[in-house]
Amino acid sequence: MSQYQKVTAEFVKALKSAVSGKVMTGAEINEDFSHDEMPIYGKLMPEAVVEAKTTEDVAAVMSLCNKHNIPVTPRGAGTGLVGGAVAVDGGIILSTAKMNKIISYDEDNMMVTAQAGVLFNDLAADAEKHGFLYPPDPGEKFATVGGNVATNAGGMRAVKYGTTRDYVRAMTVVLPTGEIVHLGAPVSKSSSGYSLINLMIGSEGTLGIVTELTLKLLPLPKEVVSLIALYENLRDCIAAVPKMMRANLHPQTMEFMERDIVNVSESYLGKSTFPQKFENKDVNAYLLISFEGGDDDSLDGVIEKASEVVLDAGALDVLVADTPQLKKDAWAARDSFLDAINSTTKLVDECDVVVPVSKIPDFLAYIKLLAQNYDFTIQNFGHAGDGNLHIYCCSNDMEIQDFKKQVSDFMPKTYAKAYEMGGLISGEHGIGYGKRDYLAEMAGPVKMRLMKGIKDVFDPNGILNPGKVCCKL
Repeated sequence: MSQYQKVTAEFVKALKSAVSGKVMTGAEINEDFSHDEMPIYGKLMPEAVVEAKTTEDVAAVMSLCNKHNIPVTPRGAGTGLVGGAVAVDGGIILSTAKMNKIISYDEDNMMVTAQAGVLFNDLAADAEKHGFLYPPDPGEKFATVGGNVATNAGGMRAVKYGTTRDYVRAMTVVLPTGEIVHLGAPVSKSSSGYSLINLMIGSEGTLGIVTELTLKLLPLPKEVVSLIALYENLRDCIAAVPKMMRANLHPQTMEFMERDIVNVSESYLGKSTFPQKFENKDVNAYLLISFEGGDDDSLDGVIEKASEVVLDAGALDVLVADTPQLKKDAWAARDSFLDAINSTTKLVDECDVVVPVSKIPDFLAYIKLLAQNYDFTIQNFGHAGDGNLHIYCCSNDMEIQDFKKQVSDFMPKTYAKAYEMGGLISGEHGIGYGKRDYLAEMAGPVKMRLMKGIKDVFDPNGILNPGKVCCKL
């Protein structure tokens, strides 16, 4: 039996009186609120949805729910892949999607302040208009920045710029009790007690709800050029990565992909960009690299040196994408991998393990061998520069229960191998509900006890995003 109280008509009335945003119940709730973008982890309808408009709205909801012991699940755009925004025990979904204002720029200190519901794509585009780059670059461009912070999203530019964590200077957070706190400051250094802001980043909405953010910006690069290096095999492809890093060329992105996923993506887009043969040799792996600079001339030397590095490391050939259309085509294929998989596959589950870069070929060789024991197929791709790998289990003919059973046998072995190689079970998607048991297995009892202790300090009644990360219902 649930430890929580149910949402009553009287409670809904109290919610509507307390907030300026919309409160929905019953048939008013769109089915989209029952799941995220990985519905294999379940579709569960909340009892009510509140679309908050202000920090004060969020505080009012949390105060009421804490008082009446009603669970609250925070939600941004619902683009997660681990069931983190699913109301697994009913209660309230608190949506920050309507809190979508870019509040102000501090151009002298190169920062922007925005509400948590602003979409990443909108923030990145607006920053460009002001002459700035917001460096994080998650694959899902229409996630909210609050969601990015909640999972510490990484993305393709992490190899040069790091993850979302590196760009959060300050935030406003509503605690599960309804208290409003301001963490961090618009400065670049701090030795001022425990770093509560860094504890909040990556906590997946289990410790507090972020409502406003001050984010660091960088000057906008004048030019960006991409290279496509062609390889006969993945091992040679990945072997080029540490050589590129040691060459001091500072690539902005380094993505690897194998031929199978490229074929799926190009079929989905209806356009071929990546060659499949070179001088009668099959191309089976690709390295997609981008560099930035002040002008074309400054990049010419970088491109020449980078081409030498990948060719010396075994590339069959190097293609330079130096026009807007060529760059658009190359990155459109990479950006559409997940959409292509979802459009052609009925049953999907995934993991985003992270391993040392040098271990990528061995890890993927293990995965391909392991996959021979199952009826589903595997698609994989990832961030070559930081070792974050996306492994997708795909099937169009299995029954869902059989698929889940086989995946539940495959995943623990996958995570155990990543851990054995010095890696971790998630590089950027988070733990949520779907990966919670795997985290407990890999982290062990001491670290899980510490995480649960932190959760209890922030959320003594356990009402905020229950059942996620380190907590079972």
